[in-house]
Amino acid sequence: MSGESVAVVGPSGAGKSTLLALLAGLDLPSDGHVALSGHNLSDLDEDGRAGVRADSVGFVFQSFHLVPSLNALENVMLPLELAGHQDARAAARKIIDQVGLKDRWSHYPSQLSGGEKQRVAIARAFATEPAVLFADEPTGNLDSRTGANIMELMFELNKSSSTTLVLVTHDNDLAERCDRILALDAGCLVSDRKAAA
Repeated sequence: MSGESVAVVGPSGAGKSTLLALLAGLDLPSDGHVALSGHNLSDLDEDGRAGVRADSVGFVFQSFHLVPSLNALENVMLPLELAGHQDARAAARKIIDQVGLKDRWSHYPSQLSGGEKQRVAIARAFATEPAVLFADEPTGNLDSRTGANIMELMFELNKSSSTTLVLVTHDNDLAERCDRILALDAGCLVSDRKAAA
């Protein structure tokens, strides 16, 4: 559902990251199919799946995946330019400001703290206003205080942009902040419930 936040939880090796890869069309299921933004991903070739991802999906990983040779602003501009956005620089500056990096936009990843790198990654993921944002342990490399600030920012952007957030986490408190919690074990869905209000 648009704007919903969904936590995917379970022990290590339960299939959480594999599920994200399937939902995003990075991998194809051996059985069944995944529909994303009205497209059956199994019916598309790799270029077709990449096109759906470019139009509809954002990603945030625990290891940031920033381009080291681009500054913060350029990292955020990249998906906008690839999507043919008319004024990628202005749009990127706006979201860089939103994530609290107004004074750090010209810094390169090597000059940023872990929390700042994750803010750039979040800005880049939300820049194209994706229908779905997949976040795989986005606070895994951050201290608890920085991680809490990063998640607050992600939930704010999730609500303000109506982007659906699918979050893989080991943090039960964080999972309970989502609208819905899916629990996996050994590749099987063992629970699908609304989070406690």
